[in-house]
Amino acid sequence: MVNEDFICENCGKNVKKSSYTARDHCPYCLYSKHVDINPGDRLNNCMGMLKPIGLEKYKDTYKIIYRCEKCNKLHKNIIHNDDNWNVIIDLSIVK
Repeated sequence: MVNEDFICENCGKNVKKSSYTARDHCPYCLYSKHVDINPGDRLNNCMGMLKPIGLEKYKDTYKIIYRCEKCNKLHKNIIHNDDNWNVIIDLSIVK
């Protein structure tokens, strides 16, 4: 499992690695990159940007639902405790 700092390709912010799991998305804008097949493996060759498009309830938390802007596949990541709640709330509003 790879857990490392990165620069978000969507908003340009410096993102520090997570203290408790592999960091798989930007906590500021919630965008991710299509790099994993399984969490933290970095084995996916797509490398497209994963745009957050919604939320789904998962156990006692939520998952962010993404659509890859390159291959169009759906992907899900569990929210982190330091994610931007304003963006999470925006995702929860049905448009």
